[in-house]
Amino acid sequence: MSTTVINTLVSESRSVPRIWLEGKRLAHAGIEIGVQYVLNVSLQLRRIELRPAPQGFAGKTYSVSKRTRNERSYPLIEVRDAIITDLFKVGTKLRVAVQKGRIIISASHIAMRVQERVTRFLDKLKNGTPLHVVSLFHGGGVLDKALHQGMQLSKLASYVKIGVELDGDYIDSSLANNPELWREDSIVINGDIRDVNILGNGIPQVEVLCGGVPCTGASRAGAVKNKLSCAEEHSTAGTLFHDYLEWVKVTNPAIVVLENVVEYQKSSAMTVIRSVLTHLGYELSETVLDGPSLGSLEKRKRLCMVATTPGICGPVDFEQLVPVRQKEEKLADVLDFVPVDSDRWKSYDYLATKETRDKASGKGFMRQLLTGEEDGCGVLGRGYAKARSTEPFIVAPHDSNLSRLLTPAEHARVKTIPENLIEGLSATTAHEVLGQSVIFSAFIAVGELIAKTVKGLVEPLKNTNVAQQEETAGPVETPKQAPAPQANIAPATMPLFALTA
Repeated sequence: MSTTVINTLVSESRSVPRIWLEGKRLAHAGIEIGVQYVLNVSLQLRRIELRPAPQGFAGKTYSVSKRTRNERSYPLIEVRDAIITDLFKVGTKLRVAVQKGRIIISASHIAMRVQERVTRFLDKLKNGTPLHVVSLFHGGGVLDKALHQGMQLSKLASYVKIGVELDGDYIDSSLANNPELWREDSIVINGDIRDVNILGNGIPQVEVLCGGVPCTGASRAGAVKNKLSCAEEHSTAGTLFHDYLEWVKVTNPAIVVLENVVEYQKSSAMTVIRSVLTHLGYELSETVLDGPSLGSLEKRKRLCMVATTPGICGPVDFEQLVPVRQKEEKLADVLDFVPVDSDRWKSYDYLATKETRDKASGKGFMRQLLTGEEDGCGVLGRGYAKARSTEPFIVAPHDSNLSRLLTPAEHARVKTIPENLIEGLSATTAHEVLGQSVIFSAFIAVGELIAKTVKGLVEPLKNTNVAQQEETAGPVETPKQAPAPQANIAPATMPLFALTA
C-alpha cells in the first residue's frame, strides 16, 4: 500500500485560494495523469477529500494534468476554489495524505495546535478565567510576580499552573512569599528540568510560558571563567534552551516570554529559539530593557523576548513600553543606617591587593566603592554574598578604608523587588535569588504591555518581523508614581500534585 504525505501551504492565485500538488511522489501513491477528481468538503471534520469521479459524473471536477521536466512526466493537480477559505486561510500549513489515488487535505498538526491555543486563550479571555502559566527556571518567583502584577494592571488574571525549579530553597521561598501566584491545582516540580519526563504524562495546556534560560555560559563573566568559545559549551546550562523549547511544544502556550543577559541575543541558542518559535506559528518581538530607564538604581540591561500568536493579538510593540515607576535620585535613598561599630564594615584588604595586581597586569578590573551619592550602581550577581571584587560596596562614612556589602533588603530595593520575596531566607540565599533575578519594575511594565496588546489597548505593531531593538527600553514617558497593585487572587495552599520525572 503506497502512501505519500505532503506538507504544503494554502497559496493564492488571482485572488483565489489554491492547493498545488505535483511530482513523482503523487504517482507513488496512485495518482494518474488524466484522472478526474471530485472535491468534497467536510466542515465538521475540517478537511477536504478528493476522490476519482465516478463514470458519467456531470459535476465540477479537477483534472490531473501532466508536468514534464528533464524529459520525465509527473502528475500535477491544482485545486483552485473559493470554498477552500471555508476551512483554511491563505498561508495555512496543510497535511496532504495520498493513498491509493485518494487525497485527504487537512490542517497540519502545527496549524491545528495554533488554532487550539487561539481558541483556548480567547475562551478564557471572554469568560474572565485566569490564564495558566508555565514558569521554567522559576527561582524565587521574581519574574513571575512582576509579569503577574503587570498583566493584572489591565485586568488580565493569571497564576502558575506548573512551576519548575532546580533549587528547593528557591521554590519553597516562592510558595511561602508569593501566595497570589499559586493555587491548589498548581503543580510544583523541584528538580533538574532535563530529568522531567513531559512526554505522555498528561501535561496541562497553558496560555503563557515564561522563564529565563540560565545564562552561565552566555554572560561575559561566565564565558571567561569557564573558558567557553560559545554559550552552548557550558556543561550544565549550555543546552537548556532545548528543554525550554520542548516545554513550548508540549504545553502549547499562546504567549511565550524569555529573558536573558544581553549577550544571549547573539548566541546560537537564541538563533535556534527564534527559528523554532517562528516555525511553530509565533510572532516575535525583542528588546533590551534598561534598568534605570524603567525605574531601578541597578544599571542592569536584560534581553526580553515576547512571542505572541496571530489570532489572539499582533506582536508586542516595545516602543509602547511605559515605565511604572521613576527611580530614586541617588543610591543613599534606599540604604539603611549601619552603625559605625557594626561588623558589616570590613577592610577587604585582599580585594584592594587584587585590584592593584589586576591593574598592573592590564586586566582593568576595578572595585565599585560607592558613597551613596551616586545615581545608581552596577550589577549585583548571584554570588554577591561572596564579596567579589567588581561588584558594589558601600564605603564607610566614618572610615574610607572600610566598606560593606549591600544588605539583602538593599539589594532588593536597587532592583525594585518587593522585600517580602526574600523573607525567611539566609543572606546568602537571598542574594542568590535576587542576583539572578530581573529588574522587577521593568517586567511589570512588560506584563502590562502584554495585557494591553492582548486587549487591544495599544496601537498594533504593523511590522510582524522579529523586532530586535538593541540598547533601548522604549520611550521614557512621564512615569506612574503609584506602585503596582497586588493581584486580586485568593491565597493558595501548598500544591498537591506532582509529575512523574
